[in-house]
Amino acid sequence: MGEKDREGGRKVKSLLDAEQIARTLARIAHEIAEQNPDLATVALVGIQRRGVELAERLAGLLESFYGVRPATGAIDITFYRDDIDTRGIEQPKVHSTDLPFDINDRVIVLVDDVLYTGRTIRAAIDGLFDYGRPRAVRLAVLVDRGHRELPIRPDFVGKNVPTSRSEAVVVRLTETDGLDEVAIEE
Repeated sequence: MGEKDREGGRKVKSLLDAEQIARTLARIAHEIAEQNPDLATVALVGIQRRGVELAERLAGLLESFYGVRPATGAIDITFYRDDIDTRGIEQPKVHSTDLPFDINDRVIVLVDDVLYTGRTIRAAIDGLFDYGRPRAVRLAVLVDRGHRELPIRPDFVGKNVPTSRSEAVVVRLTETDGLDEVAIEE
């Protein structure tokens, strides 16, 4: 994958195309099943926005590979963020939380597109525990870009990508953006 210029003169380096994302998610699905042989006790909870689509894709892959579709849900972390009053956003975009199952005594796999500082994951865990007490919480991310500010480590990683703080890892998914790709933009 090479670099190209986009509008505004930004450099863009493609990391994963649609086929590579599909293979990466298939690998993550197998890793989840290896660590959780009883998939009926697992629930995949996507962090709003793109984590929800990734969780649904992983559930579909687990069903096709193992014949069991784990429960899926979505969590919105907007009001659990520790920076909500410092982000300069007057009206934060709020999505829905949808956990149509009892989270008590389940293995919850939080799913997100990019792991950066760890603050989003901390907020998701805070939100999750408002709904019950899972047996365990695991983390699956498509991209881990480093720069952690909290002691958070993913259990399932699609791709580790060293980045600078001036770069942005952009995940686009067909469900929300019309195509599948992961890129670094400066």
